[in-house]
Amino acid sequence: MSIGLLMPGQGSQSVGMGKSLSNSFESARLVFEEVDNTLNKHLSRIMFDGPLEELTLTQNTQPALMATSVAVARVIKESGGDIFKNAKYLAGHSLGEYSALVINDSLKLSDAAKLLDTRGKAMQESVPLGQGAMAALIGANIDQAIEIASLSKDTEVCQVANDNAPGQVVISGTKAAIDRAISISKEKGVRKTIILPVSAPFHCSLMLPAAEKMAKALEEVTFSNFKLPIISNVTAKPEFNSENIKKLLVEQVTKMVRWRETINYMVEDNVDYFMELGSGKVLAGLVKRISPDCSVLSLQEPNDLDSLFKKIL
Repeated sequence: MSIGLLMPGQGSQSVGMGKSLSNSFESARLVFEEVDNTLNKHLSRIMFDGPLEELTLTQNTQPALMATSVAVARVIKESGGDIFKNAKYLAGHSLGEYSALVINDSLKLSDAAKLLDTRGKAMQESVPLGQGAMAALIGANIDQAIEIASLSKDTEVCQVANDNAPGQVVISGTKAAIDRAISISKEKGVRKTIILPVSAPFHCSLMLPAAEKMAKALEEVTFSNFKLPIISNVTAKPEFNSENIKKLLVEQVTKMVRWRETINYMVEDNVDYFMELGSGKVLAGLVKRISPDCSVLSLQEPNDLDSLFKKIL
């Protein structure tokens, strides 16, 4: 068995995330306490009890998802498991790369919390509310999505933001360009388009101001050597060098998340089992669409650990 460790990104959050872990395991509680203290706010209270509107604010969502993924990893260790046993790669969807770095012992938890707080605020501030949008093109492949984005942008911005899985591609840009893309998608026979409930148009050139802020923030942080290679969102290839990953984390803010290629890379290198660490089961669903023959286990609740230890550790 060869394992790929996956960490979710924005869209996987839900009220109650991490609460049962915190109540059941000291290692999880300490993660949430450290993040709260680092950010000087009760983020865990928002995670555990809501309201949803506050949790889905980007600057809250990003460190919250990271904290939950790290808590899962530390609970596994507290329970006697080796998170790296049979693991070959780590990969995180968008902000999930920061979670992967912490779990990989390459980035301090407190540094990741600060970076994601900065990242969330910077992304939100890059585009005035209501001027940007994102849409999922259901049934479209990557080539169709690229064509639709190109036809839609006119003098504005419209780019592919996420190549998530076959038939699930997300575009991002100005609201006017995304509206045009939805109309063009219908003409091109795309099965369905969904406007995503996001507060900013992520992973497109409109996020350049956020990328510049992240470049400065990342300069101040020290990364340690990697235990395992991390598959970069930007290149869909394994990265082993901490200085390179800093540059890629900056590029990631404006570039497409190449998730379909990321999973395919691991599968082609004989990864046959995936473990999703953190809130939700979004990545498990994407893995099944990309590579149906692979096994995948989502770990977010104490009961999930029973399956983990029976099947793997």
